[in-house]
Amino acid sequence: LQANVNEHEFIPMYDGLSGGFVDHDAKLALVTEHQLFDKYYRPRSRQQYSSSTTLTLRELKNLKPGDFVTHIDHGIGRFTGLEKMEMNGVKQEVVRLVYRDNDLLYFSVNSLHKISKYSGKDGTAPSMHKLGSGAWEKQKRTTKKKVKDIALELIALYAKRKKEKGFAFAPDNYLQIELEASFFYEDTPDQAKATEDVKRYMESTIPMDRLVCGDVGFGKTEVAIRAAFKAVQAGKQVAVLVPTTILAHQHFHTFSDRLRHYPVKVEVISRFRQQSDQKSILEDNNSAKIDILIGTHRILSKDIQFKDLGLLIIDEEQRFGVGAKEKLRNLRVTVDTLTLTATPIPRTLNFSLMGARDLSVIETPPRNRLPVITVIHEWDDTLLHESISREIEREGQIYVVNDNIKDLDTIHQKILSIFPSIRCAKAHGQMESDQLEKVMEAFLERKIDCLLSTKIIESGLDIPNANTIIINHADNFGLSELYQLRGRVGRSNTQAYCHLIIPPIQTITPQAVRRLQALEEFTELGSGFHLAMRDLEIRGAGNLLGAEQSGFIADMGLELYQIILEEAVSELKEEEFSDLFKDYVSDKKVKKTNMDIAIDIESDALIPAGYISHDGERFEYYRRLYNVRSESELLNIISEIIDRYGPLPEVAENLMFAIRLRVIALSFGFNRLVFKNNVLAIEFPPDNNSAFYHTIFPGVLDAVATGEYGSLINKDNKVFLHIPCDSRDTSLHILSTLQRFMIPG
Repeated sequence: LQANVNEHEFIPMYDGLSGGFVDHDAKLALVTEHQLFDKYYRPRSRQQYSSSTTLTLRELKNLKPGDFVTHIDHGIGRFTGLEKMEMNGVKQEVVRLVYRDNDLLYFSVNSLHKISKYSGKDGTAPSMHKLGSGAWEKQKRTTKKKVKDIALELIALYAKRKKEKGFAFAPDNYLQIELEASFFYEDTPDQAKATEDVKRYMESTIPMDRLVCGDVGFGKTEVAIRAAFKAVQAGKQVAVLVPTTILAHQHFHTFSDRLRHYPVKVEVISRFRQQSDQKSILEDNNSAKIDILIGTHRILSKDIQFKDLGLLIIDEEQRFGVGAKEKLRNLRVTVDTLTLTATPIPRTLNFSLMGARDLSVIETPPRNRLPVITVIHEWDDTLLHESISREIEREGQIYVVNDNIKDLDTIHQKILSIFPSIRCAKAHGQMESDQLEKVMEAFLERKIDCLLSTKIIESGLDIPNANTIIINHADNFGLSELYQLRGRVGRSNTQAYCHLIIPPIQTITPQAVRRLQALEEFTELGSGFHLAMRDLEIRGAGNLLGAEQSGFIADMGLELYQIILEEAVSELKEEEFSDLFKDYVSDKKVKKTNMDIAIDIESDALIPAGYISHDGERFEYYRRLYNVRSESELLNIISEIIDRYGPLPEVAENLMFAIRLRVIALSFGFNRLVFKNNVLAIEFPPDNNSAFYHTIFPGVLDAVATGEYGSLINKDNKVFLHIPCDSRDTSLHILSTLQRFMIPG
């Protein structure tokens, strides 16, 4: 066999197979790992991941009649619904906005990208603008100038990191592929994308600073394990920084279990370890005998020195203090950094969304996972007895969380009075480490029915058998803390329950009420990112660009502030840092898109109210349709609409045809596209659009020269291409074939 192997050259190919096969000539049977272990096979997605697929603030908000909105050209008004209007002899739906003094503004759903939901810092009603006053344009100019001044330092820091040379990790080898294939569960699409994003950035020479945001139990730790293994294979050390001792030990067991078949040494340093063990760990780490060191902020102490640190993994960064974050900031300049979080704090989230930090979102839940049923109520002995009884009867376990250690004994007595036979134990951060560890082990081994604790359990506990949590004085917890606490239950396919216990509602602050309502509203799986958005709305964006920004948000709303921030950052990249962002600047010139492109067809094109009756839902579908950039995206939305509401009416079919024309036309940068009387008329942009006339227009001339694409017409100082078409399908076909002439390269 050895001789036979030497006669042939083998080229390994790292790819997935949908099933095994038999080679009768070679008498060889090949079986894939998912067949051996009876796992579901999902082919790897071949889609390309780009910034255009990144979630933004604007894509996460639904608009309802009565909501305040910000129109980028006219300022703050109130959205009052959709109306049918006849435009150029064709019925379409338009958006109706009311401004100060009951001024009305109607505009086409074609321009939905120009409005965003108003979200002020504290949720108070804004003052509406007067149409045509000019005050709004002045306010926008002033805000952008101030934002640019403030953002300059931030972009300079970002630029410094981009200029630094980091370590470029090697592409995946067979060990990396073997480790990922050994994961018992099938990757969700988002999890696979996050993994690829992280590895791709690790392989570049620019130091990585990536935030992976995903719900509790959605697979963030597995992404971190794969990144850590990639770093270790390159001979680098990995530091895993976590907020609590319990989470440190949970990660230690998880990392150790996943990497047990490989020559990787994993250690954990915490107060649970003996002093002699800690001393030994320090010596081994400083001499690079430890590959992955997991711990709390103890890792940042001066006596811990990494010989060759290649990757820093931070779990729930918002739990660390200012001092720890300062040390982390110094590390991040040259070391690849991966931050994991379920609900990023507003500052972190805004920093990522503006493009000064890379972001991956894991929204897809694991299969068979159920959302946690969340209820808000005052202390009710009967209701709590029913809840505890239900959990005990199905042989489950319960968490009871209180915000203050000194009240735990009182709560303990209350629970025993409600349910005398329950086995209950206390856990909090002031206990001796040995005693705390014994309590946690007893709970894990099901020797305890109810764990009464402070928020020490907030991160790290993964006990699938615990599926009821009661949080007392929930109004005293932050939104991120509540979300993390709720994440301790519902980690299996068993229905879980979360009780948020509050004092009489008139005694708690409006902001606390909004936090609790947000948690009750966002119970669906994958809602951590949405909750972070709500937190951003309730608390403001933090001190990202200085205290002045809160005034900007109140004046124009969070979402438009985000747009202006993005524009300011974009202009700074072009004006102040053009050398560093050469690719960005040249790419922007080519990809500048006219989102205001008008599509005219000779038939009514709308979603009729008789088909989707709710204005808000129709608006949301219009918004999604007019943001579509590919045929596949459009087909997914059409499939969803048909599944929910039945076959499309004729006028809705007409709308989908108009959207198809729009999708193709957007890729070229046309101004207007008309299909009437079997003629397709394409209007080109004004002659000051140099990008279009240097990159796209030469292809137009080549197409016209073939004699198959009609003729050019100059009318009223506008240039048109007129193409005879005998049907809608022909017009779509002609537009798609034009791409071979008109797309550069």
